[in-house]
Amino acid sequence: MVDVETVTALLRALDQYVDELEKYRALSYEEFAAKTQHYWAVEHGLQLAIQSLLDVGNHILAAETARQVEEYRDIIVALGEEGILPPAFASRILGMAGFRNVLVHRYRQVNLREVYDHLQNDLDDFRRFARYVTEWLSRKGYLVR
Repeated sequence: MVDVETVTALLRALDQYVDELEKYRALSYEEFAAKTQHYWAVEHGLQLAIQSLLDVGNHILAAETARQVEEYRDIIVALGEEGILPPAFASRILGMAGFRNVLVHRYRQVNLREVYDHLQNDLDDFRRFARYVTEWLSRKGYLVR
């Protein structure tokens, strides 16, 4: 059974991370790249936001399905296949898992342009994710409105 308090706490944290990241959206790329504090804050904020998304997905899958996930990307794929996320949206955000690994493990040098592009183009995906999960929780009867 899904622990609604855990999921809603993770979604609240996700919302806070996105709110903080929004503060950097107004920066031009030149302003963003010129200050270490800017790009470190955005890198870390994106890492936390992606991890929250993955933690929500992992919790739901563990509680509601018999699916075993071996990699972070499998969480997103499974959420789409299980109808928790629309499949097209799951496909759209699938790259987040790999980008999280880049940010955390520095598998390759982090590209500031890529970080900036995620900042400019992908923050709304976190809010959409939270909305889809909340709608799914309501459909399943976990949330009473």
